[in-house]
Amino acid sequence: MILQIDLFSTFALNIKHYNMKLRIKEVIKERGMTITELADKMRINRVNLSNMINGNPTVETLNKIADAIGCPVTELFEQPKKEALTINCPHCGKSINIKVDK
Repeated sequence: MILQIDLFSTFALNIKHYNMKLRIKEVIKERGMTITELADKMRINRVNLSNMINGNPTVETLNKIADAIGCPVTELFEQPKKEALTINCPHCGKSINIKVDK
């Protein structure tokens, strides 16, 4: 019997605990927009958008914000400052180094 394990799916499910800093406000400013203008473009209330940005936005919300700003969703996240990212395997605790290409 051969057991196949989709390691990427297993890894992806467990990496959700890694905190990445969002830089939505910075991207909005870089694009020459305000929160109010972005909210109008998204057809939502400015207060609701502000709460989403300052809270814990869902992937769906991040995609909507990125579409309205006109940027890839990855631009909304702070980029790692070093060339490699180290995380710990949730199963064995070993360090995993991930090289970041720029």
